[in-house]
Amino acid sequence: MTEPEPLSDDLVLLFAALADHTRAEITAAVAEVGYGDLRPSDGYLVQHLLGGAVSVGELAGRMGITAQGVSKVVIEMERKGYVRRSVDPEDQRTRMVSLTERGWGSVHATREVRAEANRRMRAMLGAGATAFLDQVRQLAESTGALGALTERRLRP
Repeated sequence: MTEPEPLSDDLVLLFAALADHTRAEITAAVAEVGYGDLRPSDGYLVQHLLGGAVSVGELAGRMGITAQGVSKVVIEMERKGYVRRSVDPEDQRTRMVSLTERGWGSVHATREVRAEANRRMRAMLGAGATAFLDQVRQLAESTGALGALTERRLRP
């Protein structure tokens, strides 16, 4: 039996730890600017509303969960003021979900906080930042992770 590699050499665990640390840091910074009731998992719904109103059924399909599951998240986010539900003018049975002004504010705040985190990490990497990013991007592309990200297929 071979010895396991040290934790500090395990790419999978290092990426997981970095993602967890960064997620917590960004969540805290977003809370500081007025969105403390947002959870990281709320972003999985929000990403599908950036292009405009979407039906609950379509959200369920995109998110890979049941319409009942989406409805539960939507009700909670509506209660917090991030989304609104409305009747589809073309089909009175269909409920559409869209971002509110507060929802858009949280999107912009999260983007700003994430951009600052990116700047800070690139500064830590120094001159090697571009090469490192290229390598990580290559890993993400070859594993399919980049496609999942760009096509908004990430799931909680």
